[in-house]
Amino acid sequence: MGEGRAAMDATLLRTVMGRFATGVTVLTFLAEGRPSGMTANAFMSVSMNPPLVLISIRRESQVNRFMGEGVRFGINVLAESQCDLCRHFAGRLSPGTEVPFIYQDDVPLLAGSLAHLAVRAVNVVEAGDHLLYISAVEYVRLGTQRKPLVFFTGGYRQVQAHTPVINWASEADCS
Repeated sequence: MGEGRAAMDATLLRTVMGRFATGVTVLTFLAEGRPSGMTANAFMSVSMNPPLVLISIRRESQVNRFMGEGVRFGINVLAESQCDLCRHFAGRLSPGTEVPFIYQDDVPLLAGSLAHLAVRAVNVVEAGDHLLYISAVEYVRLGTQRKPLVFFTGGYRQVQAHTPVINWASEADCS
C-alpha cells in the first residue's frame, strides 16, 4: 500500500462491483474429450478489428487445466430461460438437468442461447487472483431468444424493458 492509503474494504468493493449489471455466459470446452463448461459473467469485447474478446477465470479454478493459448472454446450468452443451465455450470447441479450441447466444428455450444461465439485463446495474462484469456473470435451466431439473463447485486435478474431508453440509431445521447 502506498503511504497515506487506507486498506481496501473487500466487502464494500464486492458490493460496489455488484452494482454493475452484466450478462451471463457459460464457457464451454472439451475436458478430457467430453463437453464441459463453467458459468462466467466476466466477459467483454476487446476489439472489433481484429475481433477479440476477453474472459476472466479465477486462478484456482479447475477449468484452467483445460484452457491455455491455442485452445478453442465456446462462449454462450444465456437467455433468461436458461437459468437452470447457469446454475448447473456454476456447480449447483440439479438431477435431471439436460444439457443441450451442439457443436461448431469441435467446439461445444449450448442450444437455445441468446448468442454463440467460438474462440481461440491467443494470450493469457496473469492479473491478481485471476487469469485473463484474450481470444480471437472465429465464429458468431445469433440465437432466436430475445431476453438475456442478467446478473445484478448478487442475483440473476430478468430485463423487462420494452422501449430502449436511448435509440443510438437516431443519434440520441445521454447528455
